[in-house]
Amino acid sequence: MEDIIHIKQLNLFYEDFHALKDVDLNIPEKTITAFIGPSGCGKSTLLRTLNRMNDMISGTQIVGSVQINGKEIYGEDVHVEALRKQVGMVFQQPNPFPKSIYDNIAYGPRLHGVRNKAELDTIVEQSLRQAALWEEVKDYLKRSALSLSGGQQQRLCIARALAVQPDILLMDEATSALDPISTLKIEELVQELKETYTIVMVTHNMHQAARVSGRTVFFLNGEVVESDDTNILFTNPQDSRTEDYISGRFG
Repeated sequence: MEDIIHIKQLNLFYEDFHALKDVDLNIPEKTITAFIGPSGCGKSTLLRTLNRMNDMISGTQIVGSVQINGKEIYGEDVHVEALRKQVGMVFQQPNPFPKSIYDNIAYGPRLHGVRNKAELDTIVEQSLRQAALWEEVKDYLKRSALSLSGGQQQRLCIARALAVQPDILLMDEATSALDPISTLKIEELVQELKETYTIVMVTHNMHQAARVSGRTVFFLNGEVVESDDTNILFTNPQDSRTEDYISGRFG
C-alpha cells in the first residue's frame, strides 16, 4: 500500500513551547490511521499540521517537512484553500453552519465555483449518501442543520467535508461528544469511507482505535513513540511506554 503522507523531522513550536519533536511518520493511503496518547501529547497538533490549521495560531513556528502526494505543503507556492479542499477535517464538536442542510453541503462546492443547480443537487445527494444520512434528511433539505441531533450533525459535517472530494479526511476526536449509538454509526461509516479516502483520526478512546483503525501511532510528550499495524501495536508493542499506556498504567 502506497504512503500518501510523508512527515520528516517535523518540529513545531507555540512561542517557546516545543509541541512536536523530530516527528518522522508515513501514513498509507485508503487506510484508517489512529493517533493515540494522553492529553497534551501532540496528537491533535500533528493532525492540524496536515491541513495547516496551526497557521491560525499566532506564534506557531514549524520546521521540517510534510509532503502529501509528494508535494511539500509548507512550500511558498501552496494555496492553503486548495490544500484544505484536498485535506478535509471534522472536529470534536459538530459545527454545522446556521444554514439549511442543503446549503451546508453545497457551501464548499459553491466556494470552489460550482453554480449549476443540477450539479449541486447531485453533489448534495452523493455526499449525504456517503455519510449515511440521505435517507434521514432527504425530505427536509431546506430545514436548518441545527435542527438535527448531535450524531446527525456530525454526519452532516462529514458529508460537508466530502462534498469537495478530498483525498484525506482528518477526524479530531469526532465521536467524543456523541452518545454510544451515534458513535457506532460514525465508526461504521468510516469503515466504509476508507475504501475511497485516507482517514487520520485522533481518539482518546483506545478501544475505538483498536476497533476501527488499520494503523496506530502512539504519541508521548510531543514525540512519536511507536507506529505499527493496530493489531501488532496493541498485542505486541515494542516500547515499554506504549505497553504502559495501553495497559492503563498512565494516561
